[in-house]
Amino acid sequence: MTTASVVTEGLAFGEGPRWRDGKLWFSDFYRRAVFTLDADGTETKVVDVPTQPSGLGWLADGRLLISSMTDRTVLRLEADGTLAVHADLAAYADYHVNDLLTDDAGRAYVGNFGYDLHHDMAERDVPTILADESAGATRLVRVDPDGAVSVAAEGVRFPNGMVFLDGGRTLVLAETLRLQLTAFDVAEDGSLSNRRVWASTAPQMVAPDGICADPEGGIWVSAALGAAVVRYAEGGEVTGMVETSQNAFACALGGDDGRTLYVMTAPSSEPGIVDGQALGKIEAARV
Repeated sequence: MTTASVVTEGLAFGEGPRWRDGKLWFSDFYRRAVFTLDADGTETKVVDVPTQPSGLGWLADGRLLISSMTDRTVLRLEADGTLAVHADLAAYADYHVNDLLTDDAGRAYVGNFGYDLHHDMAERDVPTILADESAGATRLVRVDPDGAVSVAAEGVRFPNGMVFLDGGRTLVLAETLRLQLTAFDVAEDGSLSNRRVWASTAPQMVAPDGICADPEGGIWVSAALGAAVVRYAEGGEVTGMVETSQNAFACALGGDDGRTLYVMTAPSSEPGIVDGQALGKIEAARV
């Protein structure tokens, strides 16, 4: 097991990390903005998102896409620094929109909570929630580069982090409340088929949140309910682990050689605990 070191502190709740152009890009839910972190540790605000940013991706022309959680939209950052609505997901997302993954063409796959998880966690314990197949049941949507929205997959539970494998021919989705990584084949038009279990995270009681893939095809899974990022091979074998100082909610591989695992951590995902408290951290480890 490897132990991560703290890169920076003072976040509220970091999410959606992506490595691009030699920088770590990330959202902060409760500072309500998107930031970058340079290699020397300098944080720079990219844009304010009052409706709470989450997942990040890019169109083919380099414009940034942002999941805007509370108004259930995908926003587009224009060259002049203004935000435009790229897609309205209100008819598809049953609660806050969440993580986002873009392909080379600029198609975006976007998940959502499915329901008010934090309210449910105040009423019921975690095992009861996990056993209730209706909890967080919703759909994964696809947003084409022109902003057209379609359903990519029905019946997923709290669709969260995503990665592409096999050069984009396979999409793997973290179903947080199903304790499962679910794979799909990706067609030329972006449609998904051949749904299957890529790995179950249930034996370790890992609720998969943000995920990232390494060049060998392993998937690093932020444990959400625990202070670790766990590496899974297809089929469910645990092949690595990075221990963090607090719960791990999202991760990205980056650095000069793509071998630094950046992890967004916080003591909790409960807004009442982290909103305005500056308890979030970015931690990192070589993997």
